[in-house]
Amino acid sequence: MTVERRRDSILDRFKLTDRVAIVTGAGKGIGRGIALAFADAGADVVCAARTQADIDATAAMVRERGRRALAVPTDVMKSEDLDALVAKTLADFGRIDVLVNNAGGTPPRAALQTSERYFEAALRFNVTSAFLLTKLVVPKMVESAGGGAIVNISSRASDMPQTSFVAYSAGKAALNMITRNLALEFAPKVRVNAISVGGIATEALAVVLTNDELRAQFEANTPMGRAGTVEDIAACALYLASPAGGWVTGKIFQVDGGTEAPAIAVPVPKL
Repeated sequence: MTVERRRDSILDRFKLTDRVAIVTGAGKGIGRGIALAFADAGADVVCAARTQADIDATAAMVRERGRRALAVPTDVMKSEDLDALVAKTLADFGRIDVLVNNAGGTPPRAALQTSERYFEAALRFNVTSAFLLTKLVVPKMVESAGGGAIVNISSRASDMPQTSFVAYSAGKAALNMITRNLALEFAPKVRVNAISVGGIATEALAVVLTNDELRAQFEANTPMGRAGTVEDIAACALYLASPAGGWVTGKIFQVDGGTEAPAIAVPVPKL
């Protein structure tokens, strides 16, 4: 009698069964979307953000999907909070397989109105914090799980010139470059990739999407004709974090509705 071996489905490569993922900025928006996508794929999720109520809500949604969750209040601008996040994850779950550096964002401000303090805070929030957390996580990832994957959430502002985004753009451009550099240093045990995000329907884009005129302009200037959803980004993050993306490292994935120029321009004072 011949016993036919079961052939794994390609969909099995998108599973994160029993892996442990840390997601920063997990209280809402893209971070929450990624946390829930990972839970759907079988991961246990550590939800990190500043607002306890927000991460508690995300953690509850993860548990509703049958996975374990940990809500750790974290200000990524504080090194001691990053240390505590890693320590708490290892104490409760014993391993780290995936890190998503999602926390970030800097409101638009005209260049000549951007102070030294504002510029440096943007760099700290958008790139330095991600580097420091990655530096903490990678040795523990290798020690506890043998390797893993890091996904950095970047922005099309990193490579597409826009008015009023000099501080934010500088931070995200730097994030892209450390993604590529660290991928070389950490391969093959730890993969490092980034998602360059376009206009997503979150609180940050609400001023555009709630104004009929601005929304129409945004949609007309976006080849796909709509704002992105958090699920659009979460799907890419799942690919990069899972075995499906196992031969991908050091890459910046543009998930942006096809845009090659800003869909909306922020006005600046004339010189």
